[in-house]
Amino acid sequence: MQLTRIDLNSWLIHTREQTFLLDPWLVDPLVFLGIPWFIRLEHRQPLPFTPETLPKIDGILLSQAQPDHCHPPTLQRLDKRIPVLASPAAARVVKSLGFATVQALDPWQSAQWGDLRVTAIPGAPLGPVRELGYLLEEVPSQTRLYYEPHLSQPDVRPRLQQEFGSIHTLLIPVVGQIFPLLGEVIMGPERALEVVAALRPQQVIPTAMGEVDYHGWFAAQIRPLGSLQEFREKLAALNAATSQSIQLCCPAPGETVSLSVAAKL
Repeated sequence: MQLTRIDLNSWLIHTREQTFLLDPWLVDPLVFLGIPWFIRLEHRQPLPFTPETLPKIDGILLSQAQPDHCHPPTLQRLDKRIPVLASPAAARVVKSLGFATVQALDPWQSAQWGDLRVTAIPGAPLGPVRELGYLLEEVPSQTRLYYEPHLSQPDVRPRLQQEFGSIHTLLIPVVGQIFPLLGEVIMGPERALEVVAALRPQQVIPTAMGEVDYHGWFAAQIRPLGSLQEFREKLAALNAATSQSIQLCCPAPGETVSLSVAAKL
């Protein structure tokens, strides 16, 4: 399995046979609630892909219905014949956009797409909705990746270990965000390290990071939590204390990294 970074939450997942698009936001701007003055995000630099220059996509994975994961202007420019796996809330969005093959996954349900097995993992509660993360397993190599874009919940980790054993790569936030009234919506270094210590992967790849400008009243209220350097130091301390060699891999936009079981990045 390989992973290509696009930006923020958007990634390409490559197995031996297929390529999947995860949580795509490829065109500007990104507006929450349809209210640009409230919060609006824009890419600072041109992305390595547009909807028209992507490689052949065999499937789209959507973890949430929020536009930073399920971005209607991007999805409208993609081929509606591409099959979609999504949270129930995101499935409703893509069905309304005209996608022909949409499967909603409830927590702990799985779907097999060729050589990729996708299991929906309960994610963070965002208001009344608990959205998803994903456990992705490339079947021939048994390479496993756990993707959680917000907050990995302690109650899912024992079951992850019980059902999947070794998880080789964590694709998780390591620099957090604190929202007014909601608190830590995207996990920072402390909580990210808890996930790493519990699951003991071979490598950690940060997500929810990007060259992005935030505009609007609500955006001004969001506070960052931690830094990449802080997480790097905490991970080094964990490795030293436990005699592990968990690697931190930070690909640039457009860069592809290998997630093989024996990866030493």
